[in-house]
Amino acid sequence: MAAKPRAAVPSAPPNSAHGAEPASVFATAAACMDTVVSLMVVGGSGDPELQACVDRALGWFTHVERICSRFDPDSEVMELCGTVGIPIEVSDLLFGALSLAQEIARLSQGAFDPTVGLTLERAGFNRNYRTGEPIHTMIDSDRRPTYHDVYLDETRQTVTLRRPMVLDLGAVAKGLAIDLAARELAGYAGFAVEAGGDLFVGGRNDQGAPWRIGIKHPLQPTTLIDTLDIRDLAVCTSATYERRVDAGPITHHLLDPRSGGSALGVASVTVIAPTAMLADALSTAAFVLGPEKGIALLDEAGVDGLIITPTLQRKATQHYARHQAIPATR
Repeated sequence: MAAKPRAAVPSAPPNSAHGAEPASVFATAAACMDTVVSLMVVGGSGDPELQACVDRALGWFTHVERICSRFDPDSEVMELCGTVGIPIEVSDLLFGALSLAQEIARLSQGAFDPTVGLTLERAGFNRNYRTGEPIHTMIDSDRRPTYHDVYLDETRQTVTLRRPMVLDLGAVAKGLAIDLAARELAGYAGFAVEAGGDLFVGGRNDQGAPWRIGIKHPLQPTTLIDTLDIRDLAVCTSATYERRVDAGPITHHLLDPRSGGSALGVASVTVIAPTAMLADALSTAAFVLGPEKGIALLDEAGVDGLIITPTLQRKATQHYARHQAIPATR
């Protein structure tokens, strides 16, 4: 799964509730999907169903990983990759993840592509985080596959792979798990689901205010480059500094599927969207496209976002400023 920079812990703006008594907060965390998943629930004190809701929310991360991980040879997606040229009926969850991935691939004209798994594997992003064992997929193919080689039949809910490939759903799977977890907590006054810097926040925080979210500085990871006030939205960031290798043209995990090398020209992309799965995929696609085309993609998709270049130039969508909590540090 693609690693993301960890966002600041959601917190209340100073004096946001004008002295009102803070609501009760339940918080927990667990290790899932090669990261730490954190949940916060506002207003659940005394609810006998709270723990069961939290357990179901966390359970989605395990379930999504079991279906979508390319690091597990027994996952549903890797079983699908073992069959070429034959329509395979898949689960609702896998079909939904692939449908979104294919939609973003088409929208970005291949800057985002779920068929990039083998390229990532051969670049060194090939270790199962649970066991530490490397994976080696044996595929003999004369050319790199693209999203055009994946056919989805919505009527039959089948997937046909037209060429040998390894599907990588790392740019949608974590967001999907966040969205499913958020659905479990939607009945509470406020909640936050965060996984490795990607998050969805609902309702209001314990001070009765929007959730305050920090965006990590791409070149100074111990500081923030911007701060947002968010409610009922997802925030996801793609950046280069968490997973790096030295493999010729590949220096980090955010690859340009069209060239096979690491995408250049961007230090980080943050996307604000209605769902974490959409924000996750679009942040990856915009990173590959670069500042100008990346912002155009976000505008076309109807979401807000911020792109930071390696020289710390800022490119933002037209309505990004409405989410800012304080003026950005220039």
